[in-house]
Amino acid sequence: MLEVLIIGAGATGLTLAIELQRRGVTFRLIDVAGGPFGGSRGKGLQPRSLEIFDMIGVADDVLAESSLYQPIQLHFGPFTKQIRSLGTHCEPTVGCPHPNMRMVPQWRTEQALRAHLTALGGSVEFGVGLQTLEQRDDVVFCSLTSGETIEARYVAGCDGGRSTTRKALELQLVGKSLGDKTMIVADFALAGLDRDFWHVWPLHSCGRIVIAPLPQAGMWQLQAPEKLARHGLEQGLFRLLKKRPSKITWRSQFRNQIRMVEHYRVGNVFLAGDSAHLHPPSGAQGLNTGVQDAFNLGWKLVSALRCGDNGILDTYEAERLPIAAAMLNLTSTLHLNSSTKRGDMTNQLSIGYRNGPLAGSEAAAGPLGLQAGDRMPDMRLSDGRRLFEAMRDGNPVQIVMTDGERILVRPDGYVAGVGKEAIKAYQGFSVLEVSSLP
Repeated sequence: MLEVLIIGAGATGLTLAIELQRRGVTFRLIDVAGGPFGGSRGKGLQPRSLEIFDMIGVADDVLAESSLYQPIQLHFGPFTKQIRSLGTHCEPTVGCPHPNMRMVPQWRTEQALRAHLTALGGSVEFGVGLQTLEQRDDVVFCSLTSGETIEARYVAGCDGGRSTTRKALELQLVGKSLGDKTMIVADFALAGLDRDFWHVWPLHSCGRIVIAPLPQAGMWQLQAPEKLARHGLEQGLFRLLKKRPSKITWRSQFRNQIRMVEHYRVGNVFLAGDSAHLHPPSGAQGLNTGVQDAFNLGWKLVSALRCGDNGILDTYEAERLPIAAAMLNLTSTLHLNSSTKRGDMTNQLSIGYRNGPLAGSEAAAGPLGLQAGDRMPDMRLSDGRRLFEAMRDGNPVQIVMTDGERILVRPDGYVAGVGKEAIKAYQGFSVLEVSSLP
């Protein structure tokens, strides 16, 4: 019997697959699409997601073709005004090596994750999707579009906003649409437009239009009301820019929505990413929240499989559902207010699980002012590595501080406890003990 079936090979499914592959869990990763996604849709990677990619060992590849966010140039007819960037431009520190949101087209993020999964010995099965599922006696029976029926111990639905997994569980995305406009997002090639800025037409007759330079030479992303393309997208861009794009490489439609499920888990089936929550683009939270769902779920599936104790899996919904709700509230506010304020509001570095089921009743702050459930900052270790590098072993890490105090770090980089040994939740893992530098 298969241990885990992952449905959907976007950034969320790939992150989960890497988490399982690097810990020796047998899984299949399937995607109904005929091949890899080719657009830029989720282009903003938040600092916390970059830290996760650092702990996985793929951050350098993801960042290789990234850029910082440029300042914004507002266009009002013949007049322009420059305002601050949507992203910060902070210097890295030891504790925060990835302080800024980076622009990486979604296809490039997924390409790097897929290559890393392949290097670890895993693979993606494109052209295969879920048709139905049924749970009996702790086994999930799944019929696939390939004609197969397989048995899996656990199933993870990472198959996006139109999730077949979610529909099979009869879960609803509860929420609302933010307005009734259909929007278009597209990638296109164009020369002669200043790439030092995002270009925004806030009062255009079609509605707010945003054109952002992508890291690839000559490539841009458009976000605009569908009305811009009523005579064809190429013609709409020509009327706006007085320049004709040389190529439109990808386009899609969407509506700004804030929706989420009421449960992340039904029996042995879990939801993660857009299958569980839909965000408007404001604040760049959707893909990032999905990656963090997967990073939270991955090690817990490993623990349950190694120890035969499903209790740890109850903590997935308990920890992640409140985070998704908070992020939806944030992105809704940013969208409705057309706010350009980002930084600490959106970088997800302040997200933690202090009130979660694994934090216990511990309230006293330990070294560095940390409590159980807090994000663990990076640090230099006496063996020459950084903490985030040590986390690539996939195990909890117990740090012996220079004063003898101990900090136990969960496999997903959050503080498990201060001044105490590994607790039951970490059965099935070997705790790596390291020492910090002064």
